[in-house]
Amino acid sequence: MGFIPVLVLAIIILVLVVSNLKVVPQAYVYVIERLGAYYTTWGTGLHFALPVLDRVSKKVNLKELVADFPPQPVITKDNVTMQIDTVIYLQITDPKLYVYGVDNPIRAIENLTATTLRNIIGDLELDQTLTSRDIINSKMRIILDEATDPWGIKINRVELKNIMPPKEIQDSMEKQMKAERERRERILQAEGEKRSAILVAEGEKESTILRAEASKASAILQAEAAKESTIKRAEGEAEAIMKVQQATAESIKLLNEAAPQKGVIAIKSLEAFQKAADGQATKIIIPSEIQSLAGLATAFKELTLDDKPQLTK
Repeated sequence: MGFIPVLVLAIIILVLVVSNLKVVPQAYVYVIERLGAYYTTWGTGLHFALPVLDRVSKKVNLKELVADFPPQPVITKDNVTMQIDTVIYLQITDPKLYVYGVDNPIRAIENLTATTLRNIIGDLELDQTLTSRDIINSKMRIILDEATDPWGIKINRVELKNIMPPKEIQDSMEKQMKAERERRERILQAEGEKRSAILVAEGEKESTILRAEASKASAILQAEAAKESTIKRAEGEAEAIMKVQQATAESIKLLNEAAPQKGVIAIKSLEAFQKAADGQATKIIIPSEIQSLAGLATAFKELTLDDKPQLTK
């Protein structure tokens, strides 16, 4: 055998080997068939396929996939037709079942989603459909997960993306929402006015109470001031009377200590009667003890003027 044929043969073998080396990337697996039948599943790494005998049947993505299906027409229990589109979050758990379990798995899931959605919505009325997204999502996820389990697919989550009622229903709902907002606005306004009136009344009540308390306190202070003034005045008068009495007692004491003669006492008595004669009395009685004193005539002469009262013995 010549050199050239050997070289050609070596090159052919090298090309066959290199062309049958396969590198499986992360998060992917390859389903391998040998002679048309399932042989094995390659994971991440370098693999070699036998020329002519082995072939890669399917490259399967193991990451979570998102399937966004177009809107589907559904009819509610109260005969309202609406459009609903769904989003499915799924993941391939068994590559072999995924490849050989069903033809076109995503298309199969879309059809299964549409029929399941129609069955669930058909048992609900329009208002329930619009307010029961979480319930619908949970029911659909459970049903789809059970149905796709033989296909090697796990349904992680189902979401109703849009719920689109007919145009006339939307207009009616908008009017209803507008009326509801106006009703709430009127209620809030009435509650605000009520609260304002209550606060004003409470303020007036507190103001009246404070004024009454202030008037009461002022009256109490005035009464206490008047009482204190009366007490001070009475104390002053009592003190004045006491001083007068003390002065009188002191005068009598001094007079007693001086031991005056009867003549002096008589003269002082006459002086007292002279002062009494200047008053309004019409008759003055002079004791007999002082009528015999010397100089009585002169004193009586001064006392018995025409404009003075008459003296009587």
